[in-house]
Amino acid sequence: MLIILGSRIIVTTRDEHLVISYRIDDVYKPTTLNPNEALRLFNLKAFDSDTTPKYDFIELSKQVVHYADGLPLALEFLGSFLCGRDIIQWRSAIERLKQDSNKEILDTLRISFDGLEEREKNIFLDIACFFNGEEKDLVMKVLDGCEFFPDIGIEVLIKKFLIEASDDNQYLQMHALLQEMGRKIVEEKCVDEPGKRCRLWKERNVYHVLTKNTVTEIIEGMIIDNQRESSKMLNLSDDVFSKMKRLRLLRPLYKLKIISLKGSQNLIKTPNFTTAPYLEVLINMEGCTRLVDVHPSLGVLKRLKLLNIRDCKSLRSLPTKIGMESLETLILSGCSNLARFPEIDGKMEHLKTLDLSDCYKVEYLPESLHQAESLEELDLSKTAIKEPPSFISQLKNLKVLYFDGCKGPCKLKRNLLSLFKVSQRGRMNSIASMLPSLSCLTSLTRLKLRGCNLGEGDIPSAISCLSSLAFLDLSVNNFNRIPASLTRLSKLEDLRLSSCGLFNMGEGDIPSDISGLSSLKVLDLNSNNFTSIAASLARLSNLQYLGVCNCRELESLPVLLARKTSDWKHNWSYFIATNSYRLAENMSAITLLKTHIKAFANSRKRFDAVLPGNEIPEWFSQQRGGSVIEIPLPLNIQNDSQWIGVAFCCILGDDDGSEIKVIGGPTYIHSRYSGQSSSNGSVFQVKNSRMVDSSFLNFCGRRITKDHLFLRYFSPLSLKDKCETKNLSLEMSFQSSPKRYPSVKVKKCGVRIMYEKDLEETEELQCHTIQSSPNLEHIHHHSTENDGSAGSTSLVKRKRDIDVETEEEGPHPKRIQNFLNFITGQSGKKQ
Repeated sequence: MLIILGSRIIVTTRDEHLVISYRIDDVYKPTTLNPNEALRLFNLKAFDSDTTPKYDFIELSKQVVHYADGLPLALEFLGSFLCGRDIIQWRSAIERLKQDSNKEILDTLRISFDGLEEREKNIFLDIACFFNGEEKDLVMKVLDGCEFFPDIGIEVLIKKFLIEASDDNQYLQMHALLQEMGRKIVEEKCVDEPGKRCRLWKERNVYHVLTKNTVTEIIEGMIIDNQRESSKMLNLSDDVFSKMKRLRLLRPLYKLKIISLKGSQNLIKTPNFTTAPYLEVLINMEGCTRLVDVHPSLGVLKRLKLLNIRDCKSLRSLPTKIGMESLETLILSGCSNLARFPEIDGKMEHLKTLDLSDCYKVEYLPESLHQAESLEELDLSKTAIKEPPSFISQLKNLKVLYFDGCKGPCKLKRNLLSLFKVSQRGRMNSIASMLPSLSCLTSLTRLKLRGCNLGEGDIPSAISCLSSLAFLDLSVNNFNRIPASLTRLSKLEDLRLSSCGLFNMGEGDIPSDISGLSSLKVLDLNSNNFTSIAASLARLSNLQYLGVCNCRELESLPVLLARKTSDWKHNWSYFIATNSYRLAENMSAITLLKTHIKAFANSRKRFDAVLPGNEIPEWFSQQRGGSVIEIPLPLNIQNDSQWIGVAFCCILGDDDGSEIKVIGGPTYIHSRYSGQSSSNGSVFQVKNSRMVDSSFLNFCGRRITKDHLFLRYFSPLSLKDKCETKNLSLEMSFQSSPKRYPSVKVKKCGVRIMYEKDLEETEELQCHTIQSSPNLEHIHHHSTENDGSAGSTSLVKRKRDIDVETEEEGPHPKRIQNFLNFITGQSGKKQ
């Protein structure tokens, strides 16, 4: 090509940035044609003239021009296509365009799309399907949460003329044909099944996917036009949304009452809830880890009763005000980037539960929260709140208060006394009348003040005025001994003092009036430094559990009276002492088992023990490597009066606590039958299995520093009703666990059928003898809420409760339950 001096070079491109990069001086940006210009161009192609067509074609021509929306490419192509056709063909072609755009037009427009990077393609498709005409700031925020880098991506799309910003740069717009092209790209992914498309916007497709339960994890966004009341009733399965693992966007359905978005890890923005005025329970946005924007309309849902936004770690703010007058439960725990709790607009007189645990950045609660007069549970664990809110004493119905995790200078220590007021109110005793009390909190049953840098003198004696207090957690504070001021809490059943640096537990260190804790059943002393425990602790007449797990200096336990309580509901007991190595030197699992059996005979179904150890005692008659072991049961064993049960054990490996792991699993009784085929006379065997137990112990991600021995004993009480046939065997798997938790590593295992004579044996091969035997069946207790010590084990039913889980059963829905009751056992004789 010859270019001479003075020539003008005209460059056309679909990418404005290309012109800028070559520093071309003058740039002309063509625009779409106005209606008059568009009509003239169309007429020129359709009628070979830019004049007005025949009367019959005028209205049809305007429809085509409106469809093309000023785009010369579409006007020229459609004009040429309709040229020479009759009125009937015109009408048919226009009706077809309303359903499906011309393929050649869309294919031409797609050239620019195909040249985009993957993230820019996603931005384009999101705008085409969801955000055409939306506010630019909102779109940028959502796309940024999707990690699409919209600051550069939007600019690229604008330079390629695929989208444009409004004149005031407030809105993003896309030509209708480009939008249709983008939507066609999505639909082409799966023409027949909308549930296999990444984006859904048509009401009929959404209705089909939700009601037919054809959702897949491919779906990222779902928006329907529900400004009008739909005549269709939606009956959705409970897991329809949980299947959409990549869901990022959702607009709710009209008259929807319940919705669960649990685990939608790509959900970035909640919809405008004004389109769902009947919403009552937004059950679960739990685990929507990329959720960044909650629409302000959430705060004015008048019928909403439960809102769970647990573990939405990217959420930074909520609506400025919330006035959900029917709200009963608000769970925000684990929203680690949430910086502010909203103001309360109105009384919210039905609010009973507010959980802000692990909201590390929330520094204060608004004074307007005092209007929530029905509040019963307030969890401020691990927040940035430095002192209890001043209005706490006004919450007369408060039953549960959790406050912990103060880091650095904590105001709680110097302000704890300020929570207590002098109250004389007709007291007869002059000394009692001077005792300060927690004003108006007589309903308080559970109080947690963990990790608040408190010492013995910081707990006022007036705490005894909390007359309903049944649970008190003072773990991770600074006490040399059990604070004497606690002994007047006559209804206290559960006291937690783990990781408090306790090292004085001798006879002179136990409060002389310790018997005042007459209702105490659980005493958690895990992860402390004492070497022994005074026998005077026996004055705790109802004590059922003493926690000494991870007490590395502890060498012996006192001999306490064994008791049998009538209210024991679980019918099993535990001895768990992980990482308590000195204590393990002075007791063996077998001696502990025999002590348990002697004390409780057949009144318990099961007994578990975990303590340090790296060898299975030879006492276990059958041993093997791996995690599964099976033993044949003698004939008519259920009628043998000398039979006292079956004991299993295994060696579990050390674990760094990097994830939650469990030990234990299903135990089965197998029965085998032989038969002969009537057709050919062949012999066959039938195996029938019945589950005995499926529970496991949860170590909650706590470190186990060395090998430990796990013992599980089944008494005849748990086996007899399943031993009614012949050819029986008993099998236990130590590593089968619920899907959500892996098992600790099991190295080998053993089993023994036990008889009365086993209790009389004096020699235990390869086992240490016990020198100071405990009477406590359960030496350990821990929950994810109540002990931060390493190496601890817990029996967990859900996040905040201690129990045993089974493989068939899921977590209980109640957020705060009563903790396990544990029972003491009688010390056995030295073997």
